[in-house]
Amino acid sequence: MRALRNPVFQFAAAATLIVVVVAFGSARLSRQAAEAEAVADARAMTELLAWSVAQPSVPRGLVYGSRSVADTYDYLMRSSLLIANVQRVKIWNAEGRIVYSDKKRLIGQRFELGDSARAVLESGGSDGGVPDLRRPENRYELGEGGLLEVYTRMVSPEGEPLLLEIYWAKDQLTDSTEVVLDTFRPIAVGGVLLLGLLTTPLLWGLHRRLGRASEARERLLRSAVVASEEERRRLARDLHEGVVHSLDDASAALAAEARDEATPYAASRRLLQVDESLRGGIASLRSLVLEIYPPDLDAGTLAAALDRLVMPAEYAGIDVTVHVADLPGASDDAIALVWRVAREGVRNVVQHARAHSLAVSVRQSRGRVELRVADDGVGFVPGAFGDAGRFGLRGLQDLAAEAGGRLQVTSGPGRGTVLLLDVPSA
Repeated sequence: MRALRNPVFQFAAAATLIVVVVAFGSARLSRQAAEAEAVADARAMTELLAWSVAQPSVPRGLVYGSRSVADTYDYLMRSSLLIANVQRVKIWNAEGRIVYSDKKRLIGQRFELGDSARAVLESGGSDGGVPDLRRPENRYELGEGGLLEVYTRMVSPEGEPLLLEIYWAKDQLTDSTEVVLDTFRPIAVGGVLLLGLLTTPLLWGLHRRLGRASEARERLLRSAVVASEEERRRLARDLHEGVVHSLDDASAALAAEARDEATPYAASRRLLQVDESLRGGIASLRSLVLEIYPPDLDAGTLAAALDRLVMPAEYAGIDVTVHVADLPGASDDAIALVWRVAREGVRNVVQHARAHSLAVSVRQSRGRVELRVADDGVGFVPGAFGDAGRFGLRGLQDLAAEAGGRLQVTSGPGRGTVLLLDVPSA
């Protein structure tokens, strides 16, 4: 499957398809061109035979259907008109009577001329095409195979118009024309092959350059993510071990001073009020530290971290359940991504969902870690991540894709929201 996504393979497949299409199209077009050229050649040869051979030798009386004159004309013309590729010769007068034919049984018979034949008889020029062998005047041509009928105008010594009709062997004319056209077919196919051979190395080089650029971009992204996580860890550690501890000490000192018997009652009450406010600030700061990055986050501490993460939802009156299965062998990178997605999902529930219940579950299956964050809130239109509350999901989807995983968001107005993260354990 990976090879199918390779641009070089795709180009080679496309080039092969193009060669096949060009070869097929070239053969078909060559066939059509050969047939058209055969008709043109047959018309030109028919006119040449009419002007240079048939008409100069037409005797008087032939136009009126004299059988004896026709026999004399046949003796003179049989070797001159029945050349290679000519299968049948007919000469018609204006009444539709055949006054001469190499098939003597046709001489003297009268048939209805077609519109195109009558137009040539009256106006001159030439015309032709595949004859209808079912017509009675063509009954002797039924066994002759593929034929091409061409007719042109002549004039008898009496000044009467005559129609010379010649039946050519179509296949032989087409084959001789295709011999010429076949010489050009390898040029067309070979040109496409040569273009593919010349461009494949260029495409391969471009693919390698793009691959190196993609690898460099991935390394930069990983470095940025690692740097971001390290900075989060450092900031959370500094706040927890520095500011939070200092405030804890200050709170303990205030409480001790407030409970000292030597402290006046009014001052003691004010100190207890300050201590209460200070402890509220410490709790908020600890929640902030936890949200930035929980200390020592790994597979073993993920459950406790998630329990602390959902506390703001519990304070907001949301019914919360958290379930984390054993995650043997799960990497710190996978756990960190699960944490970030869970944090974004819980934050959106608290700030936007107006939900009554929230369920967070993590499990491992077939070498992959799966996170599910579901609520019964107001929901939203899937794909609308551009608003401030859900913009982070789009970035997390990119991170999941870079890690070889997938983040799906299922929601709808009034149907709640479900976040599903699937990421490799290793």
